[in-house]
Formats: sequence, C-alpha cells, structure tokens
Amino acid sequence: MSYDRYVAIRNPLHYTSIITNRFCVRSVSTCWLLGNSISIIVTITLSKLKFCGPNIIDHLFCDILPLLELSCSKTIFVHLEIYVMGIPALISPTIIIVVSYAYIFIIVLRIPSSTGRQKAFSTCSSHLIVVSIFYWSIFSVYVLPSRGQTSYVNKILSLLYTAFTPLINPIIYSLRNKDIKKAIQQAFHKHIV
Repeated sequence: MSYDRYVAIRNPLHYTSIITNRFCVRSVSTCWLLGNSISIIVTITLSKLKFCGPNIIDHLFCDILPLLELSCSKTIFVHLEIYVMGIPALISPTIIIVVSYAYIFIIVLRIPSSTGRQKAFSTCSSHLIVVSIFYWSIFSVYVLPSRGQTSYVNKILSLLYTAFTPLINPIIYSLRNKDIKKAIQQAFHKHIV
C-alpha cells in the first residue's frame, strides 16, 4: 500500500499503467507464498519438539515464543530458524514501506501549495497510522529483546497486532470518507445537544 501511495503521488498520470491488475496479483501471490512457506516450515519444526511439562500456554493464543517456553527439548534450532527466515520477512516489507514514505515525504515537500501538501499527507496518514501500530507491536514482541518485558505486556502487544490493528483498520480508513465524517459529527451533535 505504501508503494501504491508512492506511485499515486509521484506518477499520478501513469498510475493505472504501473499498478495494474497483474502487478497486484503478483504482489499478493508473492506475499502469500512467502508467508505461508515460512509458516509451514516453522510449524513442521515446532511439531518435532518434545513437550514433557505442563501443557497450558500462558498466552492469549498459541504463539511461537510461549510454545517454545513449554518445550523440554533444545529449541536453539527453532530460534535460529525464526531469525533466519522471520527477520528478513519482517524487515523487507519494513524497508519498502520506509523507503516509499521517505520518497513520498520528499515529493510532498516539493509541492508548492500548502493545500496540495496537506491533501497528499492526508492521503498517506491513515495507512501510516495503521502500519505504525502494527510494526511497533510486532517489533516489540519478536525483534527487540524481551528482558524485563512481562508476559502480560507481551500478551497486550500480541493483541495489538492480531486483533486491534485489523479492528481499527476500517475505522481509520473510513474517517477519510466525507459522508462518514458528516454522520459522526451529526451523531455527536445529537448527543451533545
């Protein structure tokens, strides 16, 4: 989506020739293929672990790290596998998003009118908010060291990226719609008056 916003701002007249249905299908297929391949490999590796203690996961869902804590076999290979495959799968889209928004920011600053700059920034703001919440919570759980981070904090951060982000996604994108803004303002006005 960040690349889509970049193309829309950088090359608005060539947008339909760059972001074609074929490009979209290839992009989605690549993401699904890579994501599912990593998930299958990690799941197969996790299924080979031995669990000899309590089988209660202290988490909101069956996540990788709490599951590894329950294993009584050596998990170094699984940790290595997660970092070798998972970190690039997380870093690559992050780099694409950061580079796209850096270019967008540079392009928008070159727009001579303040109205044009404001419109361009408002086009990107909703996506940037959702992406920031998602990546901040994922990096906090999986990439940053968890020393001093309680399991309670990990549960809340995991809830942010699995439930909260998809929940607020349509809300944030809907707020850009003028009809929805007007309906919300009328609803607030009725409750206040």
